Amino acid sequence: MSNPGAAPGGSSFSAVRSLAWRGRVSTRGVQIALGVIWVCVGLFQFKSFMYTHGLISEVFGEAMEKQPSWIASSMKTVDDFYGRDLTLWNTLAAQIQLAIGFGLILSRKTVKPALIVSFGWALGVWWFGEGFGGLFSNTLPAPLMGAPGAVILYALVGLLVWPSDRRAGRSPGGMGPLGERGAQLAWAALWLLGAFLWLVNVNRAKGATSEMIKGMAEASPHWLAKIQDWGVHHAQGHGTTIAIVLAALSVAIALGVFAPSPLRWAALALAIVISLAYWLFGQSLGGPFWAGGATDFNSGPLYVLLAIALFPIAQTSAQEAPESPPAVTTTQTRVSAA
Repeated sequence: MSNPGAAPGGSSFSAVRSLAWRGRVSTRGVQIALGVIWVCVGLFQFKSFMYTHGLISEVFGEAMEKQPSWIASSMKTVDDFYGRDLTLWNTLAAQIQLAIGFGLILSRKTVKPALIVSFGWALGVWWFGEGFGGLFSNTLPAPLMGAPGAVILYALVGLLVWPSDRRAGRSPGGMGPLGERGAQLAWAALWLLGAFLWLVNVNRAKGATSEMIKGMAEASPHWLAKIQDWGVHHAQGHGTTIAIVLAALSVAIALGVFAPSPLRWAALALAIVISLAYWLFGQSLGGPFWAGGATDFNSGPLYVLLAIALFPIAQTSAQEAPESPPAVTTTQTRVSAA
């Protein structure tokens, strides 16, 4: 097995490559990390706000705004049913998410059932709770704010690391059912969507970026609001330039995953930096510890986990690799004839 850190490439990403190798990033590792996030989401679901009708009016109601009628009506039907017994349904929702998380963490045998439940749950929440992340609404969302929605990214990460019989791949995601090329295409589609969203009128207006950050700062704790206010000050009036630059970088990140290893590392490292910047300035770190209606970390950590799943480490874990045949020692035997 060759050391991926020995691959030719610029020294600027050698530390990241070395860290990935020493940490033995693997499909199983990504599954466990995803499970930890699911457990956190389940625990946040027990927040007192989630047992009030503010959940229906402020969270679900806001997601329904500016949606096409077929999405809005389906959301209202399900959300009204959910609101009839918040104690029952919210507790059940929390338990389902905890079960998904612990299923991913505790045993390889429970990974597949946990992922199957997570796919159905993520699609349901993305539709009836988030209105498909606002992708069909009159006002398209911005990547800065977490588009296309964190919950669908849970499903995408889970799909990449679904237990598979593949014995080879350049990355943990490449050893899943989609294979290396399928994982690359999924990543590229996600970032190309982000580039498109940056270029729509509402997101490339001169004051768009600063206004989005300002809106998040108003609900952030003081220490975070100060950082976001710095972002508002420097983004003021530069929304068009920021949108064009970030759209171009999104395209580079989308295409960079198909490049040879050094450029692929660069694209993934850039994706992590941008995703964390979005998470800090536009998503307020998800806000689950200070925003009543927030029950997850938003999209930032999921984009980072997706990038990790595509790290070109070219290694398989001991459990995923085929067993090596036992060593054969050749000896000379003497056969005496009677």
